[in-house]
Amino acid sequence: MSRSYSPSPLNTKRRTTRKAQVGTVGIGGENPIRVQSMLTSDTRDTDSCVEEALGLARAGCEIVRVTAQTRKIAGNLENILAGIREHDTDVPVVADIHFKPDAAMEAVKWVEKVRVNPGNYADKKKFAVIEYTDEEYAAELQRIDEEFSPLVLEAKKRGVGMRIGTNHGSLSDRIMNRFGDTPLGMVESALEFARIARKHDYHDFVFSMKASNPKVMIEAYRLLVARLYEEGEDWIYPIHLGVTEAGDGEDGRIKSAIGIGSLLADGVGDTIRVSLTEDAIHEIPVAKALVEIIRELRELGPDLSNEMTWDDVPWNPFEYERRASSKIEVQGISVGGDETIRVFTSREKWGALAHKLDLMGEFQPEIVAEESGMRAIDPRDEAAVAELNALAEPQLVTVVDGLDIPVISAFRLLAARVDAKHPIILKDVLHPSDDPEKDFLPTLLTASMNIGSLICDGIGDAVLVQGEQAPGQSLRLAYNILQASGARIFKTDYVACPSCGRTLFNLQTTTQRIREATGHLKGVRIAVMGCIVNGPGEMADADFGYVGGAPGKINLYVGKEAVKFNIPEDEAVERLIDLIKEHDRWIEAPEPVAG
Repeated sequence: MSRSYSPSPLNTKRRTTRKAQVGTVGIGGENPIRVQSMLTSDTRDTDSCVEEALGLARAGCEIVRVTAQTRKIAGNLENILAGIREHDTDVPVVADIHFKPDAAMEAVKWVEKVRVNPGNYADKKKFAVIEYTDEEYAAELQRIDEEFSPLVLEAKKRGVGMRIGTNHGSLSDRIMNRFGDTPLGMVESALEFARIARKHDYHDFVFSMKASNPKVMIEAYRLLVARLYEEGEDWIYPIHLGVTEAGDGEDGRIKSAIGIGSLLADGVGDTIRVSLTEDAIHEIPVAKALVEIIRELRELGPDLSNEMTWDDVPWNPFEYERRASSKIEVQGISVGGDETIRVFTSREKWGALAHKLDLMGEFQPEIVAEESGMRAIDPRDEAAVAELNALAEPQLVTVVDGLDIPVISAFRLLAARVDAKHPIILKDVLHPSDDPEKDFLPTLLTASMNIGSLICDGIGDAVLVQGEQAPGQSLRLAYNILQASGARIFKTDYVACPSCGRTLFNLQTTTQRIREATGHLKGVRIAVMGCIVNGPGEMADADFGYVGGAPGKINLYVGKEAVKFNIPEDEAVERLIDLIKEHDRWIEAPEPVAG
């Protein structure tokens, strides 16, 4: 890649883009980062959609999206828009389109923006293996042009915006067979559609590259922005950020902060949606908190961009590989090398937990920071770096507390300047918290963004959470960040999509039932999908899948292959357990610990 995705690895300034107009709201340009969400109500239920949209707008949602599965359903967008506008609310409405170009052509008559998925707008996904010649591939692109151009021209005529939104879980067979199930495939899929739009001199669009795996999502967005730089100076289109199927509760918030927050911290992103398997209203405070964290980050301390260039970076920002440190023994535990990422804590927190360690399950402190012998330095201090690198033996190293510089920038600079043999202990903040009443949400999001981003860069051999004072909660946060970033799997991993009008069962209650039944299966990844839009594709990242196939009917997957069909919903969780047992991944849940 001739140019990377930002001017410097230490850049925090927002990427310059053109503005895309969506009704009364501008995305990109000089506009603030926009917060959006998606209705969970059935698009055919006008009153419910209007009520939900108004509630989201009151909560601070700036753009609302609603699914339009068919042309007939898309026709009801006229009534939904009218109902919203009757309440003197001008929040823009976006139609979400999958599979049905005719639904898009109907929706564009009523809404301010249309989201299309290049993976299924004009392509069918059958997981077919087809070797395309260059001529056959060109013929497919011509067919896509013929399918997509009418929508582009109508959107241009009506002043309607568009999102060209690629999903890792729904790449077309054509893209899969040419580029594979990769970030590059995601980018190429979107660029094909963007070139068609530009051919018609239509530029009111934004890009997205969503995935349920934060590493894949981060790599795809970085690659997209780098490719846009290569395409030319006028390819400065805004970016919509989101981790799809992030899940619910703390895990969903952590996974979203890793993916969305790390990119925002690098200056990438103009509008965001936090996708939680909860009522949509709960997404807004999380998104707003992330935006506020980034605002504060960009006001923090000196600009470090000139401290390091991409030529100084020893890692590949487009492909994950863990930094190759040496292995050392610390308090009887191996740290660094190919060892799992360790969890440090303070002596004070260890002491507070000592009487109940046997009740804490997997959330165990492993090493006391003050007794580990680690060195804490300012990575800008050339003398301190030189002294460390002169040592013959590897040494635990971290960034010294008290610096008013961005955490991600500080640890990237450290990783680039100290010898690779020295294992690095990551911190969530450089100013430890002493406030027991501190709001946990910003603490969780900050820790996830900072530590998760660095782990996805391949940096870090241990983590130390300092932003949360409560001992047990800080350990839980550390472990959950490692789980969400794929660095240390210690519990069942769930990929659960947010509900929408396409959903064929109650996602929230079903996900909870599946958690209760399978939450003890360490290392097993289970996907819970409301419909087939992303289901089969995201199954490739999961061991087992639970997917809505029809109203009241569930299909079960192993990997991306459907193996059980049309199971009545009230039997489906038990049948999922049977399927896990068939593949020798089941263990019985341990007995609860008394007390």
